[in-house]
Amino acid sequence: MAKKTENKSFVLRVDAATMDALERWAEDEFRSINGQLQWIIADALRRSGRLKKPKVAKSESDKASNEE
Repeated sequence: MAKKTENKSFVLRVDAATMDALERWAEDEFRSINGQLQWIIADALRRSGRLKKPKVAKSESDKASNEE
């Protein structure tokens, strides 16, 4: 079963020029504005070390080389 995550909502006010730039960027990336903002925030948090990187499952080749 998929892990359920809890999302929180909040109001964000941005000026028209910023919103226009966000809309263009989101469109270029094939995302909604909300999705684009979530990506930007998550990326900034990872880069600053404030959000842990997701764990990546070891591939079969990694497992085999560790067993030797």
